Amino acid sequence: MVVPLTVAVGPGTAQAATCTTQTGPYQKQVEKFLGRPVDGKQSPADCKAIRSFQLAHGITPSVGYAGPLTWRTMNTILAQRAAGKTPNKAGTCPVNKGRIACVDLTRQLSWIQDGSKLVFGPVPVRTGRDGAETRTGAKKIYWRSRNHWSTIYKVWMPYSQFFDGGQAFHSTTKSMYNPPGSGGCVNMRPNDAKAYWNLLKNGDDVFVYGRKPGT
Repeated sequence: MVVPLTVAVGPGTAQAATCTTQTGPYQKQVEKFLGRPVDGKQSPADCKAIRSFQLAHGITPSVGYAGPLTWRTMNTILAQRAAGKTPNKAGTCPVNKGRIACVDLTRQLSWIQDGSKLVFGPVPVRTGRDGAETRTGAKKIYWRSRNHWSTIYKVWMPYSQFFDGGQAFHSTTKSMYNPPGSGGCVNMRPNDAKAYWNLLKNGDDVFVYGRKPGT
């Protein structure tokens, strides 16, 4: 059931949008993530907090419902936080290649390491959506285009570094958690993409592994 937010929180609210009164299947997990009282029951304040998170990351419908996509996004953020400064603790990304850019699709994280030394990151990334997944395996950067214009998607792709066909690291202004994902590229925040541009060069190794949640 979806009701106007003005009804859910009472008269006088300044936020004229819709908000659900329905308790979601991940209510307790979402409440805990947001620092809300964990009672497993939707409240107007819960809805407002959940909806704010959804709006920030482009999760639709943005009605404050604690559903699978919202919790999956939060769970990914928790996994990223847990990585800390040891994203390659499991040793999955090769440490015998010298400088290499690692992409963990499962945690939606990327970092640059030199041997076992962390050079930059880890930083959140936005990889390929279901049906257009970022391809896994060992790659190499083969072409760089600082101010790239995509003739396919008709958008600018600043700091593009291509490593597998049309798939590249590049900057985007969207949230890293904006669903359903990219067309296969590894989207990055502008400052992170710029740092990758300055740290990498043609011929440098890239290793992509894991599986993006929801694909």
